Amino acid sequence: MFNVLNDISRLAKQLLLIIVCLCLILTGPAMAASCNDTWPGWEHFKKTFIADDGRVIDHSGARKPTTSEGQAYALFFALSANDKAAFQRILTWTENNLAAGDLTARLPAWQWGQREDNSWGVIDKNPASDADLWIAYSLGVAGEAWKDKRYTALSSLLAQRILNEETADLPGLGLSLLPAPTGFNLPNNQWKLNASYLPLPLLRWFEQKESDERWKRMIAPAMRLIAGSAPRGYAADWIIYDVQKGFLPDSQGVEKGQGGYNAIRVYLWAGMMASQDAERTNLLKLLRPMAQLVDSKGYPPEFIDILSGEINGPGSSGFSAALLPLLEVNGVQKTLVQQQLRLQAQAIKPDAYYDQVLSLFALGWQEKRFRFDMHGNADFYWQHFCWKLF
Repeated sequence: MFNVLNDISRLAKQLLLIIVCLCLILTGPAMAASCNDTWPGWEHFKKTFIADDGRVIDHSGARKPTTSEGQAYALFFALSANDKAAFQRILTWTENNLAAGDLTARLPAWQWGQREDNSWGVIDKNPASDADLWIAYSLGVAGEAWKDKRYTALSSLLAQRILNEETADLPGLGLSLLPAPTGFNLPNNQWKLNASYLPLPLLRWFEQKESDERWKRMIAPAMRLIAGSAPRGYAADWIIYDVQKGFLPDSQGVEKGQGGYNAIRVYLWAGMMASQDAERTNLLKLLRPMAQLVDSKGYPPEFIDILSGEINGPGSSGFSAALLPLLEVNGVQKTLVQQQLRLQAQAIKPDAYYDQVLSLFALGWQEKRFRFDMHGNADFYWQHFCWKLF
């Protein structure tokens, strides 16, 4: 009897192994890569950009600055890699250095680094709302995934502070996310806004998880802002909202009405939206001209005039990476392969912080290391049993 039971157990294990192997064959290399607990892209990013104490360092700046954006993205990547230790180190450094030791009492400062007098500390204390969204989101999702009530509570506190300090009810537009608490309310009933600060999956998640109805009120204005920032299908880095005239190119800003290093994230966020999201079809249609431009040129532009479509040189390989989700969901296979080949022919520089961030988001999504559902919930590969068998 004992031998019979052993035989049955062995056959069951063999059958399960066959099923998993078939699963890997049918779903391709993305699933197969996910059976490995480590994420090579994250391990490289961690080794290159994150100090032992959890500070994310941008090596492109002479003073090696740290931004709340960098800390926020690193939190999400650590969560996507199921790297609890790194997540906590990044969070601890963020709280101690950008929030004066207490994220329950204040939003994190935007920039930290070496000051003019060679001391180290906060350089710009004005928070950045996009970073704050990603921090609050990553904390909330981590709280659920890792069953950590402190993360969940901290997420809710930050979410409330974002609503109270970084939003405004703009006449004719509605409740809108400001880039920061101060500095973006201009004279003559104008505001300076940024569409790349508004990943819709994150707003969906806050709308679902937080009881404050203001999150729901932000969705429609966010969609209007994204559309207003891309009147010809090319997203702007910054846009001016005028109560009387609507959306206007930011002709006075450094970018002079162009789309570049901020705007590239608009295409990235849109490409990563869930297929069931009611707004995805509208966004894909809105941004199709950029996909068509990339197809004709063979590369994404570094800068583009949002009205004329005039471009100013090729963007980096990081820009090509950022467009991969959008190209994939649009079904433009030729252009997708074209940009993948560009990434292979011109690899992203190992120490290029922003390009590496764009690549981690885009390739992590392509490899199914994370995906967003229609409510903004993040689904990670490490949460699934069949991916953990090996």
